[in-house]
Amino acid sequence: VDITLIGEVEPDKMVRRSTARPGDAILVTGYPGEAAQGLRMLLKDPHPKSLFRHPLVRTYIRPGHRADEGHAIAQAGLATAMIDTSDGFLGDLGHICEKSRVGALLYEEYLPLSPLLKEAAQKQGEEPWRLVFQDSDDYELILTCPPEHIQEVKRILSGFGPCPVSRVGEITDATGSIILVSSDGKSTPLTATGWNHFT
Repeated sequence: VDITLIGEVEPDKMVRRSTARPGDAILVTGYPGEAAQGLRMLLKDPHPKSLFRHPLVRTYIRPGHRADEGHAIAQAGLATAMIDTSDGFLGDLGHICEKSRVGALLYEEYLPLSPLLKEAAQKQGEEPWRLVFQDSDDYELILTCPPEHIQEVKRILSGFGPCPVSRVGEITDATGSIILVSSDGKSTPLTATGWNHFT
């Protein structure tokens, strides 16, 4: 199935991936990684139909989106850059960094981890943050904005019902560099990998 959507946008309301600025806060909605974990569960189970009611699997097979939320933020003029996480959190943050010629500093302790992702990480013996950074079909939003706009962004998004919004880091001037700072202060360089449509 091939679908093409064509629309219009007011020029002064367009939020690109190329306009993030050093010092901007990095925000993300929801719990990135849940859809990827649901897919992983399906691929590992010899009888995947038995998992169709599992919340993580349902996140993968019945995805939602944040189109209305993104439109509201764009109309408010609060974000400097925005993208969805359809290719995975790291891959799409990498798109912002590449197009804006900036870097990113992420803090492990601020990453949004649902109880379901924590449980999955424990069962797999993995560090929970690695599940957030999986290739994914979450369709959450990554947006950057000046720190003074964070509370207003959260207020607007709260008008759409339960919509967790987490400040996970900040934009830096280190072009192309994405660094994860752990709770003990250790810095780990990350590669902006995600789903690649052309491989």
